[in-house]
Amino acid sequence: MEQKQPQLHRGLEERHISLMSLGAAIGVGLFLGSASAIEMAGPAILLGYAISGAIMFFIMRALGEMAVEHPVAGSFSRYAHNYLGPLAGYLTGWNYWFLWVVTCIAEITAVGIYMQFWFPDTPRWAWALAALVLMTSINFLAVKAYGEFEFWFALIKIVTIIAMIVVGLGMIIFGIGNGGIATGISNLWKHGGFFPNGISGVLMSLQMVVFAYLGIEMIGVTAGEVKNPQKSLTKAINTVFWRILIFYVGALFVIMSIYPWNEIGQKGSPFVLTFEKVGIHAAAGIINFVVLTAALSSCNSGIFSTSRMLFNLSEQKEAPQAFSRLTNRGIPGTALIVTALAMLVGVYLNYVSEKVFQWVTSIATFGAIWTWSIILLSQLKFRKQLSAEQVKRLAFKMPFYPYSSYVSLAFLIGVIILMAYFPDTRIALIVGPTWLLLLTAIYFIKGMHRREHREQEKKQAV
Repeated sequence: MEQKQPQLHRGLEERHISLMSLGAAIGVGLFLGSASAIEMAGPAILLGYAISGAIMFFIMRALGEMAVEHPVAGSFSRYAHNYLGPLAGYLTGWNYWFLWVVTCIAEITAVGIYMQFWFPDTPRWAWALAALVLMTSINFLAVKAYGEFEFWFALIKIVTIIAMIVVGLGMIIFGIGNGGIATGISNLWKHGGFFPNGISGVLMSLQMVVFAYLGIEMIGVTAGEVKNPQKSLTKAINTVFWRILIFYVGALFVIMSIYPWNEIGQKGSPFVLTFEKVGIHAAAGIINFVVLTAALSSCNSGIFSTSRMLFNLSEQKEAPQAFSRLTNRGIPGTALIVTALAMLVGVYLNYVSEKVFQWVTSIATFGAIWTWSIILLSQLKFRKQLSAEQVKRLAFKMPFYPYSSYVSLAFLIGVIILMAYFPDTRIALIVGPTWLLLLTAIYFIKGMHRREHREQEKKQAV
């Protein structure tokens, strides 16, 4: 009797995937890194987040249209393979894998820094290694257990942001923590106006704002393991956009109403300052715990998505066959171990030289734009292949098709042009395409070897 092969388990529920994409997209950047974007654009950064959020909504709907019809692991890599060709699928899969490996290296390195807040005499590398071992172990559990961990990790961040917004609104409207004197929202225009650095300030901040949304596309990667793809993916995509927009725009609106925009970041995290102002003296410790869980959450999601991407590449014969092997719990075990080892090398490189790390993170930056562009291009090709009758039957149509797809692509091209314009981000446009060219060369060399192998087999058969 033939043994049944283990398969990916559909163990993720609606609440898991909704919180997963929130957990991946709302990261350390909002708690600690938003200050640099505010410095560039001033209060007008709210406009940058709102516009970028609208574009992300269309990208997610484009992904959702395909994912609801064809819920598979690997998601956009598989769609690129099916609608744009094997090379596009290969580049997208390996690019996304590397993007998240780099992001996870940054997150576990951050864990080491955050743990030193409580244990200043311990080495960072020990905490980074412990975080990597912990997150990899969690991913080896059943997919439902992974989803449960991610749900609670993300929930901690979301509760903190909501608490900060509520406390902040109390200060703005009722003067809580400010001697009963309502702060109001005049700080949004008092210090040089709403656009203190003009439109150019908003444009300069766009690349940073856009990358704050990286991770939202992870819903697509979960498609192969969701219990009810049509219901869960539809609801998650529609609600996650609004939640992220509310959390980012809402939190920054409150912060910049309470504190002058040109002072934010000079006296520590705005979140810590807000909680301290209402008498919560343990605010620094609380926020440190939250950013610690934020880093672990992002790393957890990254390990999940990269292992599924390797699994998909292996199924398409674009990665070693070992990566498609599943454990009895339906987990791509080999892909998980290889991903963890790659992160281990990355942590070592990070400690050896910061310059090496800057180069690989610039690839990740470029990789985000590539991934979103591929999703939009795949959706355009997917829709063109359908008959009028098939289009009518689509369960989750892209709104304002095809204009929404073209506008979103134009926006992403605009961000690339802005990256080329500013010296700090220009390196991404050198390293990123070089990385894609290297992957393309490997793809064609492998193809030549396969053809030679097939020809030798034919000769031997004769």
